[in-house]
Amino acid sequence: MSRTEGDWPIRDPALARYSRQVLYEKVGVEGQRRLSDSRVILFGCGALGTVLANTLVRAGVGFMRICDRDFIERDNLQRQVLFDEDDIAAGLPKAEAAAAKLRRINSSVTIEPFVIDINPTNIERLAGGAELFLDGTDNFETRFLINDLAVKTRRPWIYGAVIGATGLCMTVVPHDTPCLRCVFEDAPPPELNPTCDTAGILGPAVNLVAGLQAIEAVKLLIGRKDDINRHLVHIDAWSGRLVNMNVQSAYDNGNCPCCKRGEFHYLDGKFAGSTTTLCGRDAVQVNPGGETRIDFVAIASKLQPVAAHPVSHNRFMLKADVEGYEWTLFPDGRAIIKGTHDPDKARTLYARYLGA
Repeated sequence: MSRTEGDWPIRDPALARYSRQVLYEKVGVEGQRRLSDSRVILFGCGALGTVLANTLVRAGVGFMRICDRDFIERDNLQRQVLFDEDDIAAGLPKAEAAAAKLRRINSSVTIEPFVIDINPTNIERLAGGAELFLDGTDNFETRFLINDLAVKTRRPWIYGAVIGATGLCMTVVPHDTPCLRCVFEDAPPPELNPTCDTAGILGPAVNLVAGLQAIEAVKLLIGRKDDINRHLVHIDAWSGRLVNMNVQSAYDNGNCPCCKRGEFHYLDGKFAGSTTTLCGRDAVQVNPGGETRIDFVAIASKLQPVAAHPVSHNRFMLKADVEGYEWTLFPDGRAIIKGTHDPDKARTLYARYLGA
């Protein structure tokens, strides 16, 4: 006999909004309660990150910390589902705009945004209290950093990547499944690593990969570890092809520097740099490091005489057009300089106008 609305047994209003999810037998009431008590951290809130956050907040994850270093641009809106033109007009960074939207979607979920560059000096503090790490990043350096922390602290994470119409997804349970460095010991060289600039990216491909990440997250958070997909999943959204690649032997038979030898090169800062070329942006981020705090009023006064247009700022960021480059400066001293992909040029500009 089919179950009708009048027969629905949930009396707890905190769970009733998830009734259709609870009906799925592998979730149930107990699974939903576990999900509501869970704590996750999302590293990166761009294409994959916004879809992941939107899906899991609607599903009722209890707490989500969102860490992202970037601001919103018009060409993000094609695939980054939590943002709109009003966010751009308001000059909101991605983490803050996402948090505001998510709170309106589900006010019972605690959302904690951080406008911050994830690096070896802060990732352990940021990940405090999180039981699961979610990958919404766009570069191997940060993913290897997340992987190091996950393996060191024995907390799972879910890798995802998309370019063009293809994507990858893999669930990492440290010392059980392969970690990212078991499968990719080193980042591929730039000539073999296409970017949004060179290959583009389709929104539906993003949705497919983030959907795979989200379902794996739900399995882990409700205690169904035995049900996770233990493969590296490759999807081609254009052809509709999905392939599960068995990579378990990379862990079983390999000598991974991270999970077998305990060498956390990225977490130790061995490969950290002060500049990052941003995927698909013709832009470089300069990070001065340390505990820098920027006085936007003073900086605006300093830059205005050399700026092509009035310098604008709010409490989140300052924007200026200097020497034909678009500057976005954050309170922690980071700057994203658009108009170059040359780290040396970006560092030179930063030193010239803001000091070394």
